[in-house]
Amino acid sequence: MPTYETILLSLESGIARLTLNRPERLNSFTVEMHEEVADALGRLGDARVLVLTGAGRGFCAGQDLNDRAVAPGGSVDLGESLELRYNPLIRRLTALPMPVIARVNGVAAGAGANIALACDIVIAAKSAKFIQSFANIGLVPDSGGTWILPRLIGQARAMGLALTGEALSAENAALWGMIWKAVDDDALDAEVDALATRFASAPTAGLASIKTMIRAGWTATLSDHLDTERDAQRSLGGGNDYREGIAAFLEKRTPNFTGR
Repeated sequence: MPTYETILLSLESGIARLTLNRPERLNSFTVEMHEEVADALGRLGDARVLVLTGAGRGFCAGQDLNDRAVAPGGSVDLGESLELRYNPLIRRLTALPMPVIARVNGVAAGAGANIALACDIVIAAKSAKFIQSFANIGLVPDSGGTWILPRLIGQARAMGLALTGEALSAENAALWGMIWKAVDDDALDAEVDALATRFASAPTAGLASIKTMIRAGWTATLSDHLDTERDAQRSLGGGNDYREGIAAFLEKRTPNFTGR
């Protein structure tokens, strides 16, 4: 694995771990971090699950405003930043052919919150908070925020979070259905590791299809989606993992999935 300046990447036993590593800045994004994350996502190799987290006391505080500071009377093209960096990141995370777990160990604010929500499963420490901080600086929630929030928690709650910029505790985020689980801080690693280990030995192609199907269903009609489900089952039913799963069930043993 290459050595990076702003992130850490490891791969062991099918589990890739990508850690945003600017703890002194709450792991906020710079151009360099974007470039390194993009490179890392192209080096996942044989990984069957990705764990995304942050170093230190925060998950990610979004954009490092010092990295694109606006001089008095000046301007900056924020659309370019989204087009070149944040939007490709969100598209890539949602399209990865493996489950992506967000291990939210602390504050997830701005784009950092929405990067976490772009992951397939979010497990957060109870001390963590999710903040749509954009309104405080005259912006809209980006990185998919205005699209995913109302779909996860409904328009009323999404509107409230976006307009007020108030922090939402991890426990309330779980109660609202915004994330999968909120766990005690000292149980976070065990919870994430257990799930990552489970996914690393699971039928990866099937999990990838589940991920694709659920996301595609948000914009499909029921009739069209039934056809898509049919096609997915036809493809997966011809795969090694399905045959292994059936054989293991009939033989009353633990399956040995290859991810194909």
